[in-house]
Amino acid sequence: MGFGIRPVWVAAAVVAATIPLAARPAAVLRSTSAIPPELSGTFRDAAAFAQSASGQYFVFDRRAHAVYGIDPQQTRTWEIVQIGEEPGRIIDPTAFSLEPQGTFVVADAPRQQERIQIFNSTGARIGGFTLPGRLKPLVMIGNAVVSGISSLQYTGRAILMNQPEAGALVAEYLLSGGVNRTFGRLRATGHEDDPDLHLALNTGWPLVDPTGGFYFVFQAGTPVFQKYDRAGRLLWERHIEGREIDDLVAAQPTAWKRTATGERPLVSAIVRAAAVDPGGRLWVSFTVPFTYVFDRDGDKIATLQFRGAGILAPTSLFFSSTTRLLVAPGLYEFSAPR
Repeated sequence: MGFGIRPVWVAAAVVAATIPLAARPAAVLRSTSAIPPELSGTFRDAAAFAQSASGQYFVFDRRAHAVYGIDPQQTRTWEIVQIGEEPGRIIDPTAFSLEPQGTFVVADAPRQQERIQIFNSTGARIGGFTLPGRLKPLVMIGNAVVSGISSLQYTGRAILMNQPEAGALVAEYLLSGGVNRTFGRLRATGHEDDPDLHLALNTGWPLVDPTGGFYFVFQAGTPVFQKYDRAGRLLWERHIEGREIDDLVAAQPTAWKRTATGERPLVSAIVRAAAVDPGGRLWVSFTVPFTYVFDRDGDKIATLQFRGAGILAPTSLFFSSTTRLLVAPGLYEFSAPR
């Protein structure tokens, strides 16, 4: 496994080679660069940070209801998509995904109606569609309520979304808005009699594996991820375990009792971000500041922490075409696997 900065990864692996993985301390990856503070300080909530093959950076600012661009030299920033309900603008956005050529999608919710819009790198709307149903809060990440589509992946030809309400973990949409296929059986939760709770425990990240097939990482409940082949057939499932998340998992309730008014406490997420690197390795970041890396067989091969100005709990991970790992918040860059 090669990294741009070998000592951080390889030296730690050599020193600890004879130590059982569960007993090893987390390796700390230090940022190699970051967007200058005079630029990064202008964003209100940089929830995602990505880069196209041309070198242009993209920042999804959820609180500002906007997408921004940063030039490859990191000298200026500009607004690509602005706030608004009308087509070509975004309001109450929930998810963002960029494909290498610079087109991107944003999920938003004008008037509580879920919508997907596709934009080119300059912010011109080139497609989009509205999803049936209304926005529903299901999961909390920290103090933030996640409503609607919390994760999606755009490939340039299709959009993968987690829509458990449709009866499957993954829905693959054509750019025209039609459903091409669904795959992934909802997992048993023991709460099938409470539909909203059952759906919340089946939320997660559908991820394309560049080496073939797909991953699905559950966001809440028992930490688990699954691997699917190109046809959407389940290959295997792995539980995520480690001392770094033991307390987090143990603190999860087993029952979510409704109040006298019929309201049920929202489910708290365990996983905060996930991505697949160019070598097909799965990276999973938690609501505590640790990230696990799994090889293509689903075995855990590393426990990491990201350090910028301090230790980070990533809200997004993006592997750029320049062998860099981009992390939000903070808009940091780290060396990534080749």
